[in-house]
Amino acid sequence: MLAFLIRRILQTIPTVLAVVLVIFVLFSVVPGSIVSSMGDDGRGPTDPQVVERMKKQLGLDDPVYIRFGSYISRLATGDFGTSFRTREPVTTMIAKRMWPTLQLIFAAMTFAIAIGVPLGFIAALRPGGFVDTVSMVVAVSGLSMAKFWLGLLLMYLFALKLGWLPSFGYGDGDGGLKYLILPAVTLGVSPMALLARTTRAAVLEIMTADFVRTARSKGMSETRVVKWHVLRNALVIILTTIGLQFGALMGQAVVVEKLFSWPGIGSLLVDSVLQRDIPTVQGSILVVVLFFLAVNTLIDVAYAVIDPRIRYA
Repeated sequence: MLAFLIRRILQTIPTVLAVVLVIFVLFSVVPGSIVSSMGDDGRGPTDPQVVERMKKQLGLDDPVYIRFGSYISRLATGDFGTSFRTREPVTTMIAKRMWPTLQLIFAAMTFAIAIGVPLGFIAALRPGGFVDTVSMVVAVSGLSMAKFWLGLLLMYLFALKLGWLPSFGYGDGDGGLKYLILPAVTLGVSPMALLARTTRAAVLEIMTADFVRTARSKGMSETRVVKWHVLRNALVIILTTIGLQFGALMGQAVVVEKLFSWPGIGSLLVDSVLQRDIPTVQGSILVVVLFFLAVNTLIDVAYAVIDPRIRYA
């Protein structure tokens, strides 16, 4: 297992370098810069000497390959650079936004797992029944809904009409949970729908497997068949879906965070793109990629715990 972990970590290095290269090149060729967007009117200074001096201070006058080499050398020490806009270390800015984003993702996945997995499992045990039909309607609807539209709909119903929940903000203390519910549900509906469909398909496939028919023919009760054979084998597929969705939610949270004014990495990324704050954009995207890779590695490790037949050399 240790050898597998080391190999997986080494395999992520080329992926991270490729992502860093693409992001760096992309923002190097985009017209405009942070200097051109400075000022109260967003138009930047007009004096050429002032522009050149500001570019030199920010290191924007160096060739692209020199800036890229400097950036890679800083990354090797854990330094994501300094924000052009606030002059704060990017690591500090991301650290402030990381916990709200993790709160949102964990809450969304908790909602998705708590609803989607049982719904898909019950639907598969009675295919064609009422629960099966309802679950598939819910799954298709959840996958089809745009998060922006769903968030506005939930705001209108639960905040504006019923007044049960706040429509936006982060909240502190006892009121924090109320602020979390609407964005978490908005973000969690899509993975919930996908988990319901995946769970149903996995259970239906395993229910017709030879080892399940053999267990039944030996007189094993249906409860034990489901618990010891169907559930354990279906968990591998379900866990894969959970891991992929868990990592993907970090990127999908961008829309939800901006919609609900949630102070996470997603809103930081959007603000930094609009302000052409390249170091902050690069750091934010890199954190999202690293989070996705870390979740996938943990899921691979969990496979061996769930299914003893899986072993890593």
